[in-house]
Amino acid sequence: MDHFDIVVVGAGLAGALTALSLAATGRSIALVAPEAGPEDGRTTAVMDPAFGLLRTLGLAEALEEAGAPLSSMRIIDGTDRLLRAPVVTFRASEIGLPAFGINIPNTAFNRVLKERIAATPSVTRITAALSCLHLTDEKAVLHLSDGQLLSADLVAGADGKRSKVRKAAGVEAREWSYPQTALVMNFAHEQPHMTVSTEFHTADGPFTQVPLPGDRSSLVWVMKPLDAARIAALPLTELSLAVERRMQSMLGKVTVEAAPQSFPLSGLTAQRLGAGRAVFIGEAAHAFPPIGAQGLNLSLRDVTALSELVAQTSQLGAEFGARYDARRRADVVSRTMSVDLLNRSLLTGLLPVQLLRAGGLQALASAPPLRNLLMREGLRPGAALEEIGRTLRDALPRFSRRA
Repeated sequence: MDHFDIVVVGAGLAGALTALSLAATGRSIALVAPEAGPEDGRTTAVMDPAFGLLRTLGLAEALEEAGAPLSSMRIIDGTDRLLRAPVVTFRASEIGLPAFGINIPNTAFNRVLKERIAATPSVTRITAALSCLHLTDEKAVLHLSDGQLLSADLVAGADGKRSKVRKAAGVEAREWSYPQTALVMNFAHEQPHMTVSTEFHTADGPFTQVPLPGDRSSLVWVMKPLDAARIAALPLTELSLAVERRMQSMLGKVTVEAAPQSFPLSGLTAQRLGAGRAVFIGEAAHAFPPIGAQGLNLSLRDVTALSELVAQTSQLGAEFGARYDARRRADVVSRTMSVDLLNRSLLTGLLPVQLLRAGGLQALASAPPLRNLLMREGLRPGAALEEIGRTLRDALPRFSRRA
């Protein structure tokens, strides 16, 4: 039985990044998952400071070449309701950044990670599925689909919503669904995007265009399931026209490059984010609608927190899962709730909710300090409270002198 310090189950973006980040702590790592499936046509917006993890791992240069920066993020009320919000534009320059982050095609992202894993001696890539996991106070034992047996001090489950690692640890998850489906596609356009991402808030969900290199963009279009099936079945010429009209021709003529991928929307929160010798990363721990580029960025904070805890721990014992849960719970719960509430506020027809949403966006549009606080908080949880505290500390001496 081969023994590793840590076994990571799941080799998607979150799992691969977990393996590389943990390897940097000096531990022996096994990355367990079958070979990747069909090519992933989606893109991932990695925001600053989450992009700092990629810099630390030496991945930034290759990924920056494959992606496009996001210098501004614009929200447009695309509903026809009585209470409509004003356009709000968030500019990275307002908080001293050249860009909020980089939008990277998942195909390029996965290729760069695969190459780096192959070149990292302390990561052993095992192309098999997890069949069974036994967790005890002394160790974890993994039975793989190819007959291999592995043991480990810690298992990191990055194996998605149906996580076998989470189930083996005896941790339940609260799941819910939305009356929405997301269509994901890439398209070319006549006018340059100027590194601006635009999110139309419609009564059925967000319609989000995100820049890609050149005059190209990615799109996540959330709508009712029956509408999604109808739109997805359109010939590319008609689909391109539908996208252009929904975007109000902001980028000129649109040419969708391939048939869209379809994803029913749902949410998930694990009751605990770690238990015993198991911890849960990414969608094994949390999942929510694609709003505001929060998904993988929350997962990257999982990876960073896990790596920091591992680096601070001499022996990985049976209490590690509880420590990780305590470290991550507040961030995961607050971010999941905020995205869920924002998505539901788009779907509701209740006037008080529409009033609150429109009023909130009006405040952001007209109050730069409030907008700046929200941008900082969106990039780094806790930043808004730190900024308020710093402002109060700076104001106290002036107040005392006046008194």
